[in-house]
Amino acid sequence: MAGAKNHDYHILPPSLWPFMGSMSALVMASGAVMWMHSQPFGGWVFLLGLFGVLATMFFWWSDVIREARAGDHTPVVALHLRYGMILFIASEVMFFVGWFWSWFDFALFPSTVEAVGGVWPPKGIEVIDPFAFPLLNTLILLCSGTTVTWAHHSLLHGDREGLKKGLWLTIILGLVFSCIQAYEYAHAPFAFKGLNYGAAFFMATGFHGFHVIVGTIFLIVCLIRTYRGDFTPKQHFGFEAAAWYWHFVDVVWLFLFVSIYVWGGWGATIHGG
Repeated sequence: MAGAKNHDYHILPPSLWPFMGSMSALVMASGAVMWMHSQPFGGWVFLLGLFGVLATMFFWWSDVIREARAGDHTPVVALHLRYGMILFIASEVMFFVGWFWSWFDFALFPSTVEAVGGVWPPKGIEVIDPFAFPLLNTLILLCSGTTVTWAHHSLLHGDREGLKKGLWLTIILGLVFSCIQAYEYAHAPFAFKGLNYGAAFFMATGFHGFHVIVGTIFLIVCLIRTYRGDFTPKQHFGFEAAAWYWHFVDVVWLFLFVSIYVWGGWGATIHGG
């Protein structure tokens, strides 16, 4: 029969959201440039673009959820959704490789940067004690990885209460991590500007902190969907993607803790020590 569906793929109807998202991102980026150069209305243009991006995310993902409920996510479609998430996480890994690269470049070749005095950490700088708040945050994230795994296993075995409890605990631990990092930043013994140590430190750990916030929001959405009755042991890609993302955040922090807090501050004066 002509026009009959003879494949397992879901052919999407025309959607406005890809165009809306790209235009909103352009407006947001333009507004950010205007704002940083103190141009009139730059902040408002940035906020307009940001609102468009957030609206696109909300409505586009709502469409994806409706497609899943309608049964459009066949096994082959679900598989390619997983491929997409894997590639997204891989791109995030390469994003952090850039920040690690800059850190190790400064640390291993300090003689090329006259401002640091030929040593790393730079002469006269105090560093954050890695075995104080950073170690505490490491334990918090490791525990959160355990609780999100508990939630995942509960979902696979049909235990809705275990899923809810695991998500609640993971979200709380993520919020505690963000609060501790905010306190650490507020009392850091070095500034963002003026020295490459501070710039490299805040860019690497700050972007990780941003990813923790994004992951926490991701898990909150999953918790809301859980209370709405979404997710089954056989169909729960939204939760699976959130769990993968959270484990990625955990692993990146372990590398940050070892390379930046412990190894990167070795031999320097400990702040408050």
